[in-house]
Amino acid sequence: MSYSLRTRATPYLFLAPVLILFLAFKAYPVGYAFYLSLTTRQGGADTFTGLDNFSRVLSDPLFWTAFRNTAEILAVQVPVMLVLAILLAVAFDSKVLKARAFFRVSYFVPIVMGLIAYGIVFSALLNYQNGFLNWVLTSIGLPRISWLGDPFWARMSIVMALTWHYLGYNAVIYLAQLQSIPQELYEAASVDGANRWHQFRHVTLPGLRPAIVLTVVLSTIGTLQLFEEPYVLTNGGPDNATLTIGMYLYENAFKYFDFGYASAIGYVLTGIVVLLALAQMLILRRRAS
Repeated sequence: MSYSLRTRATPYLFLAPVLILFLAFKAYPVGYAFYLSLTTRQGGADTFTGLDNFSRVLSDPLFWTAFRNTAEILAVQVPVMLVLAILLAVAFDSKVLKARAFFRVSYFVPIVMGLIAYGIVFSALLNYQNGFLNWVLTSIGLPRISWLGDPFWARMSIVMALTWHYLGYNAVIYLAQLQSIPQELYEAASVDGANRWHQFRHVTLPGLRPAIVLTVVLSTIGTLQLFEEPYVLTNGGPDNATLTIGMYLYENAFKYFDFGYASAIGYVLTGIVVLLALAQMLILRRRAS
């Protein structure tokens, strides 16, 4: 092999392990899932049915129930979590706060906790008879709430669990962006007579826009794929009130072994995620410009 040919081939040799792993564990599963979405299991063999599974998804009332539940959780959880994360990041960056490193680590710790483990913790906290939250409510003279037995409160319980788990993670992202804002902007605003609120509105929030775009898109994608929290806390109940698209996909694949239909649900979910993420990025960027 000539020197020039060996030189040109060297980068590809270094990339080859990564490319092989990508093809084996990413490209092939995605491609095979698409193939499955075009088939139906009949008589122990995959039978090609074209777009029948996709038509079935669009006409499936249980899929739309799962979609509505997921959308309702998303509409509440993501704005609440990100607003709290922004306020938390501002507090972390404050010179007044003592032991800032301790609080930053403390709020980030939940993200490293296993999803199943913290789901079990929340199941105990939200228990109707012996849960801590109901103990607090009864201590101040309020009635118990069926956190996991009432459709509305079951969804709110998932919102609380998600917010607790991911709040510190998003706050750290905002904190990193916040520390990149030049202090001269705050000094200039102060000289012009801007109070703390005006500085936050006209300096901090515009400076956080790149991080806000990132966290809105990532949080939306993550919530649309929601599975672990409702699976552990409510198992999709009561009466499918917390059934999400991720749970419905799982049930079709591993409970009913309808892999073709489950794959079609996965691709429909992918399409929803892509369209919503693109729409959010376009809207947020236009507001920023």
